[in-house]
Amino acid sequence: MKTDELISMLATGVAPVDRHVVARRFCISVLLGAAGAVLIVSMVLGVRADLAEVAATPIFWAKVALPLVVTIGALVASTRLARPGAMPGSGWLWISAPVAAVWLATLYLLINAPAGTRLSMVLGQSWRVCPFNIAMLSIPSFVAVFWALRGLAPTRSALTGAVGGLLAGSTAALAYCLHCPEMSIPFWSLWYLAGMLVPSAVGAALGPRLLRW
Repeated sequence: MKTDELISMLATGVAPVDRHVVARRFCISVLLGAAGAVLIVSMVLGVRADLAEVAATPIFWAKVALPLVVTIGALVASTRLARPGAMPGSGWLWISAPVAAVWLATLYLLINAPAGTRLSMVLGQSWRVCPFNIAMLSIPSFVAVFWALRGLAPTRSALTGAVGGLLAGSTAALAYCLHCPEMSIPFWSLWYLAGMLVPSAVGAALGPRLLRW
């Protein structure tokens, strides 16, 4: 068989690559995961009764900004890692910037707070359940994100799994803001991040198995 004939045979039936497949799969997964988390909040945890009132305060939107920006960063990093050999790129900056901001704010607030109030600022009233609630809410997003990743071609499976899990966790934390009564920055800087890191750790552990080609 001649070279030209071999090339022609191999090229037969080759369809053009869908350039929007990554965006489409992640759009579907994030929307489904967020909808599932909001549904669980509404049916199981309950939306806080004073949501309309607190939504008029800047501190509420500061609380929302933490998981929202982490979600954007994890989404950017996940869509890049879903391609063979790619790195997270600017996703790391989007992830690290809000975390650094809340930690700096926490440090400032704790230093300037009366000694007797510091522990209550960190623990709030719901520290025992907050990380577990966020982890529970991340389950729909976790399933949806890994569905998106399995249909693509990641090569760094552990890292991709960790970032995908973080995407699920931050989406869950965003939905959890509808229920969470805590308004203290030191609380979010510890317990929200702990909740987001649970699915991230699970994703890192399961990534090599679930995302293997």
